[in-house]
Amino acid sequence: MVNKAANMNTCGVILSGGKSSRMGTNKSLLTIDNQPVIQKISEELKQCNDEVIVVSNQHETYDFLGLKQISDRHTGKGPLAGLETALYHVNADVYMFAACDMPFISSEVYRFLLQQLAHYDAVVPIYNNQMHPLAGIYKKSVLPQIQSQIEKNNLKVKGFFAYVNVIYVRDFGNLSDELLQKHFFNMNNPAQYKEAKRL
Repeated sequence: MVNKAANMNTCGVILSGGKSSRMGTNKSLLTIDNQPVIQKISEELKQCNDEVIVVSNQHETYDFLGLKQISDRHTGKGPLAGLETALYHVNADVYMFAACDMPFISSEVYRFLLQQLAHYDAVVPIYNNQMHPLAGIYKKSVLPQIQSQIEKNNLKVKGFFAYVNVIYVRDFGNLSDELLQKHFFNMNNPAQYKEAKRL
């Protein structure tokens, strides 16, 4: 479980509101090792969170997970609205996010990121010079800034970072590069799905 020394209640959030248009089918239900990707993600998040939820507008699709599901409060507003929905509806101190197209997320990476949180509002990983805000960790305190951005229709996830205290993590300590490559791998099209099945 999570590092209870921090006395923080944590919630793992799977964002599954995308249209999967480049994949041509619901990518979260594609199987790797005979298991739907979203199930692999949920089981990994369970290892480092007190609760795991799915933000989705297709509840019957994900009933098999046995997880709490929450519909977007602002439909058509992209992943930022998914963040807002989770923070608004779930009572936790800290939220660990994962997009539904990241089949190899690692609880070890999330635990490492959580250790960097301290007095910051958010931990955002940067791996291979690419920012991964949808694999970040956020405190409840960022909710008003996210809501402010949505009200202004500024829907880039990183748009609210200028208004909160963010630590950007580029150094992952002793975590292996192989683990990190897999953790941050996401599959948006059939070629990436084929690659995922080889990993």
